[in-house]
Amino acid sequence: MQDITRLQEQALLAIKNAEEIDLLEAIRVEYLGKKGRLTEILKNLVHLSVEERPKVGQLVNQVKRDIAAAIDDQMLELKETALLKKLQTERLDVTLPGRDNQPGSLHPVTIVRQRVTDYFGRLGFEVIEGPEVETELYNFEALNIPSHHPARAMHDTFYFGDGRLLRTHTSPVQIRSMQQQKPPLRLIAPGRVYRCDSDMTHTPMFHQVEGLLIDKEATLSGLRGLLQDFFRYFFDRDVPVRFRASYFPFTEPSAEVDIECTQCLGKGCRSCKFTGWLEVLGCGMVHPAVLKAVNISPEDYQGWAFGMGLDRLAMLYFGIDDLRMMFENDLTFLRQF
Repeated sequence: MQDITRLQEQALLAIKNAEEIDLLEAIRVEYLGKKGRLTEILKNLVHLSVEERPKVGQLVNQVKRDIAAAIDDQMLELKETALLKKLQTERLDVTLPGRDNQPGSLHPVTIVRQRVTDYFGRLGFEVIEGPEVETELYNFEALNIPSHHPARAMHDTFYFGDGRLLRTHTSPVQIRSMQQQKPPLRLIAPGRVYRCDSDMTHTPMFHQVEGLLIDKEATLSGLRGLLQDFFRYFFDRDVPVRFRASYFPFTEPSAEVDIECTQCLGKGCRSCKFTGWLEVLGCGMVHPAVLKAVNISPEDYQGWAFGMGLDRLAMLYFGIDDLRMMFENDLTFLRQF
């Protein structure tokens, strides 16, 4: 009985001096655990007489209750002390002014894409999107691009090795639309495209938008008038436009379209290589072979198509001189928009 009383005194003293929660938990295990000192005493009650067992058992149980209560009290006090210390070190000054919510902004390419789709959407053009991983059938063959064409070379196109590739233009979207819908058709196809190229004016991934019109009456002069009106809308002013004869496998006749330099207004500068003109897109009348590839009769229908780079338009619209700046995620640059 005296040993039990001394054990209680030792435990209570240790609990009182404990200044850490981990240490307090260790004391609990030492005295009250399954292999604790008081538990061992209860296991040895079998060696006492029948008269002594109840007295010792009652005393041990009372001591366990006292120790458990002392541990709980000390635990509560330690937690309150820790909380108070944390509040003192993490005190907030509620008199300080709040932080402003910085508004976000659209990416320059997104702004340009919205302007383009808004213009053509008002004219009844449907916005169509398609897969970025394509087959050679849709990316080349259905567009009348022969196997020996430079665009199909490894140094210009990303191939996967299983007959698939990353599309080099959004023209495959036009092919799929012509297969699935009957003319007349009027659509634009914006999206990401991929080519093996990288410098100040080219990146391996860039954005294009292509337009297509298929009808019984479609003329190159009508396309010219549409593009002139588009550039007037896009730049909010009259912009001189010129067509130059060119060649594309999927259009005949074909043309390159130039606009007056937006930097020097036609006077000549480094941006336009002192010509006063900037090339912005390619276009032409849809080649009869392309119409036949999608089971549309060239005798009954004709059409025109055009394609231009959204990144190029963004550079001209905002006066950006390096295409790579739009893909580096520099917040200082992006916050300007």
